[in-house]
Amino acid sequence: MTQRIAIFWPGDYRSKPNELARPNVEQATGQLEAALKRLGRASYRVDGFLTRPHEAIEKLGPVDDPMIGVCAHWFYGPHTTDGVVGRDNPLLLASNFSGTWPGLVGLLNTGACLESVGRAFSRAWTSAADWCADDAFMARLEVWVNTGRIEYPTDELADAGAVSSAAQRLADEVAQGIRRRRILALMLGDTSMGMINGYFGPRLLNPIGFTEHKVDQAWIIDRGRSVRDSRLDEALAFVNSKGVTFHYGESDAKDFDRNATREQLRDYLAVLDLINEFKCDCLGWQYQLGLINLRPPSDFAEGLFNSTCRPESNGDTIACSTEADQGNLVPMEMMKRLLKAKGLHQAVMFHDVRWGGEHEGRFVWVLLNSGSCGAYAFNHDPDTLRGVHSYRQPAGYFPVPGGTFAGESLPGKVTWARSYIRGGQLWMDLGAGEVVALPPAKRDAWWSGTTRQWPFMAADLGVRQETIMAHYLSNHVAVAYGDILEEMIALSRGLGFKVRLMRGVKPR
Repeated sequence: MTQRIAIFWPGDYRSKPNELARPNVEQATGQLEAALKRLGRASYRVDGFLTRPHEAIEKLGPVDDPMIGVCAHWFYGPHTTDGVVGRDNPLLLASNFSGTWPGLVGLLNTGACLESVGRAFSRAWTSAADWCADDAFMARLEVWVNTGRIEYPTDELADAGAVSSAAQRLADEVAQGIRRRRILALMLGDTSMGMINGYFGPRLLNPIGFTEHKVDQAWIIDRGRSVRDSRLDEALAFVNSKGVTFHYGESDAKDFDRNATREQLRDYLAVLDLINEFKCDCLGWQYQLGLINLRPPSDFAEGLFNSTCRPESNGDTIACSTEADQGNLVPMEMMKRLLKAKGLHQAVMFHDVRWGGEHEGRFVWVLLNSGSCGAYAFNHDPDTLRGVHSYRQPAGYFPVPGGTFAGESLPGKVTWARSYIRGGQLWMDLGAGEVVALPPAKRDAWWSGTTRQWPFMAADLGVRQETIMAHYLSNHVAVAYGDILEEMIALSRGLGFKVRLMRGVKPR
């Protein structure tokens, strides 16, 4: 590359997150500029945060130079993708590896968005305060400025091999059930916050035995008006009797009270009525955007749907994917059916791949998402909500008060999955790992260093940190307690996915 390098800031749609993150983004940009200068490369900045798709189109579209997006806080995928799609100038997403400012989450989401539309890009990241002092990062950046592309090892990526006859039989039984009665997903809006990689639509869903029924989120308000007070009273009494701890009126949550939870339960019951009316199997919920100034956040309701212990329960979970992300919803429903067929508890957790660090010689990820983690993760008892803590969602992002569905996930072996679009086809990434119990001091430091109000899972995903950062195609992951890896391989193949296994390579 001989051109100057354009540096741009993909942003959040909302002004508040961009304002809060600006000092961090400025600092990261200065580090990147210093790193490029050390490599003898000139750079310039594209003006301001890109906070709308049209800004990406107007500001990135005319740029022919190589480009680097600074991933140092949460931002929307289209605020990069829409400005670079159809172009072939070298593109790099560069992130600080931080939990407080989850730029790596934005990198993973935007990378998956770019992949879904076939736009080539590269990734690089560092946890160093001085980016120039990170030899590995600098070596990768040097490769990119010279070639326009960074390649990473693929030794932990594999085609899934043969599975046991027992696993194949169980997967075949589940697949037959799907063929007898297609899976119907109720979609409350489309994907939230620009996660275009998480929307498959009927053309990709139908061949794998799924279909969608879209309902505008405005129906939540309309249907909520007809929810009887007696149902709200019973639902509130239920969650209290089953052990939820509500953190009402704390120093940063003066407006969070019993009525806020009551309104969250109103939305839960309104959506439950829609599920029953349309006889849907699972649920994608667009989350806060659109209703953010009109209704409380959906976290508490989504956590209940992913729990068997919930108001007006039929004894089963209703797999709920926050942000209407079909890339998680599809494997969540598949995993739920396999777990039940294998005699394991059917709850499947939805998480962000948020951050991580070394613990006892292995890399442990902080999986942390505000909605859609069920109570079973916190207690391993399907008949209780003990271990669930509901904190007010941070007021800076959520003006209407409402609580989260938080807790510490218990240790145990897990299977994880993610579906995504590559080359116009649906793929499934699969892996096995373990939720670990961190020492209290480390757990609290990691939890407080991210978002303390959200559910926490410390998980070894069974592969190196580099493999996830370099190759994973989402910021989301579906996690289930128990070993259903072979069954998921067989079911994914049987339904028509291309399967990619992420499995750690044992040192020789």
